[in-house]
Amino acid sequence: MRKNMVKTLAIVAGAAFASGCSTMAAETSHTGSTSTSITAADIAASKKRISELETALAAKDQDLSNARARISASSSTTSSVAANASLFPPNPKAGQCYARVLIPATYNTVSDTVLKRDAGEKIEIIPARYENAKETVLVKEASAKLEVVPAVYGEMQERVLTRPAATKIIEVPAVYETVVERILDKPAHTAWKKGPAAKQSANVLSQSTTDTGEIMCLVEVPASYKTVEKRVLVSAARTEEIAIPAEYKTIMKTVVKQPATTREVVIPAKYASVDVTKLVTPARENRIAIPAQYQTVTRTDKASDERMEWRSVMCEVNMTRDNVLALQSALADKGYYKAGIDGIIGGRTLSAAQKYALDNSLPAGSSYVPMEVVKSLNIKL
Repeated sequence: MRKNMVKTLAIVAGAAFASGCSTMAAETSHTGSTSTSITAADIAASKKRISELETALAAKDQDLSNARARISASSSTTSSVAANASLFPPNPKAGQCYARVLIPATYNTVSDTVLKRDAGEKIEIIPARYENAKETVLVKEASAKLEVVPAVYGEMQERVLTRPAATKIIEVPAVYETVVERILDKPAHTAWKKGPAAKQSANVLSQSTTDTGEIMCLVEVPASYKTVEKRVLVSAARTEEIAIPAEYKTIMKTVVKQPATTREVVIPAKYASVDVTKLVTPARENRIAIPAQYQTVTRTDKASDERMEWRSVMCEVNMTRDNVLALQSALADKGYYKAGIDGIIGGRTLSAAQKYALDNSLPAGSSYVPMEVVKSLNIKL
């Protein structure tokens, strides 16, 4: 974003403050008509571009007049007017273009001597001196100990319960039986049958003669029965509670006939003759003074704050094809430009000019060519 701003400022400032740019461009176009490398179309394009820049300059002048009117109406202070004036290059020269660039802060390296370690004191310990001697010493003090007299045990029989008495609930299933029963299958009834009453026996209740001469007898039909088997409940299902007696068994049991006791036994003290080391001279300390140590450290102090600065640069007014050809040729002679020399300003030309400027401690930019670089390459614009 900063690079685009710088490039825009360079173009606008070049148009706004190089009052002789148009005249110089016209002169350059007139001079270039004699060169075989610039065509009439190039000259026409340059004149068109100059016309557009003049239009843009007029618009900027109008914007500037409006801004000054607003500043005057709002009673701005002299300091704010001076701040706005910094938006324009000081002492501009006719025929030159300017770019407003950010100059980073500068720093100085300062060396200081600082205390690395405070003065101190070293303590040397001179060890104590000992000598060997014979001495009777107590090895083990007299003491007493308790001896345990074990208990006396015997065996006896004992009847113990192994399972307590309990009750158990059991289920008694229902009881059924099969019985034979004679049941009515069809009840007694009457029916009309053909034939004389003599053939129907005593079951004839009445008789009649039809139109055809047939005799119809009303006969009594007796009831009919059938035998069936049926499963009937004799006793319903139930539960019964059964008592389960307790169980016992006889075991042999070990019992204490005489409990364990303790008795106190005295143990006499023990002595021995041993080699001992006796102190002859106690340890002492020797103090040695240690001087303080210093070291040199470096720090970085800010020499100047970052600031905005106007720089004279090449712009579209003086960046003609001949000038770009001269710039590319000079950079190629120095070993910085390795692409084809075509007279067209582009990224490779700008990168080569920037690298040359940095290597030679000149003002440098990624989107513009400072005039210091042009002068260092002995290019006449």
